[in-house]
Amino acid sequence: MRWQRLFADLQAEMEAEEVAAERAEDASRARLEFGGIRLADRIGGAVGRELVLRCGGGAELRGVLAESGSGWVLLVEAAGSREVLVALAAVRAVAGLERTTAVPDEREVAQRLDLRWALRGLARDRSPVQVLLDDGGAVTGTVDRVGADFLELAEHAPGEFRREGVVRGVRAVAIDAVVAVRRLTPGLD
Repeated sequence: MRWQRLFADLQAEMEAEEVAAERAEDASRARLEFGGIRLADRIGGAVGRELVLRCGGGAELRGVLAESGSGWVLLVEAAGSREVLVALAAVRAVAGLERTTAVPDEREVAQRLDLRWALRGLARDRSPVQVLLDDGGAVTGTVDRVGADFLELAEHAPGEFRREGVVRGVRAVAIDAVVAVRRLTPGLD
C-alpha cells in the first residue's frame, strides 16, 4: 500500500510539472505570436468600431473605422458623417481597440492598394479635401494628381468646387508628410 501511494504521489507530481511546462510553453508561444502582429492588423480588426487616432502633428481623429488597406484606414467622423483617409505611418496611438485582430492580407493585389491608390481615388472623385500635415498645418483644395511620392493639390477655399476662377495655385505635397485627408462638403465647410 505504501508503495502504491508513493507511486501515485510521484505520478501526480510529474503530471503537475507537465501541466506547468505546457502552460509556460503556451504563454511563450502566445507572446511570440503576438510579437508578430502589426499595428495595421490590430486596427484592421476594429472595422465598425469607433476609434480615436492620435497622429503626428498633434492631430486627434475620431470616427468609426469603415475600411483599412495597405498603409491607410478610412474613418467616418460622427460630425456630418465626413470621411477621413488616415495614413497609418502617421498614427502614433489608438484608443478603442478590442482584442480582435485582422488577418494580414499578403496578396500582391492588396499590397498595391496602398495610400497612393486611395489618394488617386480622391483625385478621380474631384472632392474638395483638407489635407492635414505632419507639421500640424493643413491645406485645402482638390487632389489633381498623385505621383510616386507626392500629390498635387489645386488650392481653393474649403467650401468651393474646383473651378478655374477659384484655384489660388497648385501645391505639391510629399505623401510622407500627409497625416490625413478629410473629404469636405462644398457649401457646408
